[in-house]
Amino acid sequence: MEAAELIRRVRRVELRARGLSNQVFSGEYHSAFKGRGMAFSENRAYQHGDEIRTIDWNVTARMRSPYVKVFQEERELTAMLLIDVSASGKIGSRGVTKRELAAELSAVLAFSAGQNNDKIGALLFSDRVERFIPPKKGRSHILRIIREVIDIEPEGHGTDVTAALEHFGRAMKKRTIAFLISDLQDRGFEDILKRTSRKHDLVALQLHDEIETRATKLGWLAGYDPETQKMSHIGTGSLRWRKRYEKAVRSHQSDIEGYMKRSGVDHAILRTDQPYVRPLMQLFDRRG
Repeated sequence: MEAAELIRRVRRVELRARGLSNQVFSGEYHSAFKGRGMAFSENRAYQHGDEIRTIDWNVTARMRSPYVKVFQEERELTAMLLIDVSASGKIGSRGVTKRELAAELSAVLAFSAGQNNDKIGALLFSDRVERFIPPKKGRSHILRIIREVIDIEPEGHGTDVTAALEHFGRAMKKRTIAFLISDLQDRGFEDILKRTSRKHDLVALQLHDEIETRATKLGWLAGYDPETQKMSHIGTGSLRWRKRYEKAVRSHQSDIEGYMKRSGVDHAILRTDQPYVRPLMQLFDRRG
């Protein structure tokens, strides 16, 4: 991608994401992802309405008037974006691809974390780990993450959620908020999902495009799977084939939802053809 075009796209994503973060998501993010606890901040004179249990009796005795302890949330957290950049991210039947949706979601979450003084990092993956960006603070760091998601040309084509979560687990020893942003076109990752969610605060944001779930009667089509890079001819005129395809899609989605429920992972489906604000807000509200 030409440098000027890349800068333009990054800037466009930044402006939209910062606007949403400032107006909508920053407070919801703060409520949904708690700090590690409460830390002592200061003593101040007792005021009407203060709880008796907050009185600092030692200071009260020394000052000969009641003083209370003031606590504040230990807020600083670390968040990681685990972003699927596999070939299926190029799919987008309504003008927005899953990769573009992933870039904007990543930006919104990153700016929300930044406004709450949290560090943010990213792991970009396909059927291998493509990039690992250690957590830091600051606008320039967030813009680097957005730029990588938009501009990366991944070496791999498929999706390996297990490899991504294993790498994340080795890299991040302390408890971390982890957003898995992927269409989850993978199977057999329930075990690593459970192990990761026991140690970290894992949230799955599943990207969805409606063309992948509908089997439309269009006669014979030359089909190309971007992840396996295989061509095949598909007889969409066959009612039997259409039913079999839609059954397989429903089965896979049922498996995914079962993985999430059994692993205790919060899960939301975000569509390329619909605004993502409501489902993301609903997820935050469930956690708040």
